[in-house]
Amino acid sequence: MPNSKTIAICNQKGGVGKTTTTLNLGVALADQGKRVLLVDADPQGDLTTCLGYNADGFSVTLANKLISVVREERSNPYEGIIRHPEGVDLLPSNMDLESTENYLVTAMSRESVMKTYLSKIKHNYDYVLIDCRPSLGMLTLNALTAADSVIIPVQSQYLSAKAMTQLFQTVEKIRTHTNPELAIDGILLTIVDNRTNLAKSTVEAIRRNFGNCLRIYNAQIPIAVKAAEVASKGKSIFAYEPSSKAAVAYADFAKEVLAHDKQRTKERFRTADAR
Repeated sequence: MPNSKTIAICNQKGGVGKTTTTLNLGVALADQGKRVLLVDADPQGDLTTCLGYNADGFSVTLANKLISVVREERSNPYEGIIRHPEGVDLLPSNMDLESTENYLVTAMSRESVMKTYLSKIKHNYDYVLIDCRPSLGMLTLNALTAADSVIIPVQSQYLSAKAMTQLFQTVEKIRTHTNPELAIDGILLTIVDNRTNLAKSTVEAIRRNFGNCLRIYNAQIPIAVKAAEVASKGKSIFAYEPSSKAAVAYADFAKEVLAHDKQRTKERFRTADAR
């Protein structure tokens, strides 16, 4: 699939909905007929757990794939990828990935190891979504080097918004050194509680400060009990509570992602024709 796209779901601040967004965006894209691979790039294995699996129960995970690349081993790149009942594939992770991150520090082309691995399989998918850990360490640098673009989930609170500045600086460094084509697709506002003045003022500040230079998705993921409950159910919000406000918001978000990518593809074709 020549138009395969890899998206890193990234924010170094924890608790902003990265894993929930990766899971539900992936399932929503699959519902639209897209082939989707979810990559759990966090040693905590939260994405793996949220999809209903025991993260410690796997002998083949992302950690094995990265080590195989560093050691230049010949192995089946698809081994260990799991097919979830909701139509997405998963490359799981567990705490083995923690030691792998330390191992990468001394590896040749250390920032590009994940990119090298994904290049072997991404042609079989329309979308590869990477759930990044809440830090800007070697694993996240690998994810950003492997990605075509970044989506930034941001909780409507001051400290979450402030952390974006650091992420923007990291993206610029990645563009300079390892991935000049890396784009920021946009900012997704998550855990939004429009009943509070803090949330309203933060949302307004984000739109005022970043809206002129970055896409801020129209869809906002509301704070909701059902969205919190679903993390322990091994399924997406669509399977758990399809009529909930969170499910509607994630479906709308996925449509925005698809529309944006379709528009960008048209622009590339127009540019190519003009040449």
